[in-house]
Amino acid sequence: MVVSLKIKFCAMKNQNQFKFFIVDDDIFCANVYEQFLKNSGYSDITYYSNGNDCLSNLNSIPDIILLDHNMEGITGFEVLKKIKRYNPNIYVIMISGQENINTAVNALKYGAFDYLIKDKTVNDKLSHIIEKIIKIKQVMRESNPTIMQRILSIF
Repeated sequence: MVVSLKIKFCAMKNQNQFKFFIVDDDIFCANVYEQFLKNSGYSDITYYSNGNDCLSNLNSIPDIILLDHNMEGITGFEVLKKIKRYNPNIYVIMISGQENINTAVNALKYGAFDYLIKDKTVNDKLSHIIEKIIKIKQVMRESNPTIMQRILSIF
């Protein structure tokens, strides 16, 4: 049973090979997230040390952005708002060292998919969030067939 679940989960991950952006001015945290993603089987990961570089590269269409809240220069909230204006379908997970309910509420209000606190459980929480995104994308694929699938269903 455990083996079949592992195989099923690996198949889901291969089917959902996401492009990740990590945006954090703390290189240690960024490296922790990157290593976690690599250990989870993801390989398309790009790191940016500031929000402006992330925004300049949105044309490469990331699926998921791990975004630090408190950065020098342009803040995480400003970056989040611009990401959502550029493409509202990008999943943004805001990560912060601040355990402030107002910050979390504002992150969600501005379009973040979720808000995480930088602590020892951040990778476990990140894993659960990615699983949720996988499930959402599967439901959307099943309920929203492509044009080709619609045409073929006519025949």
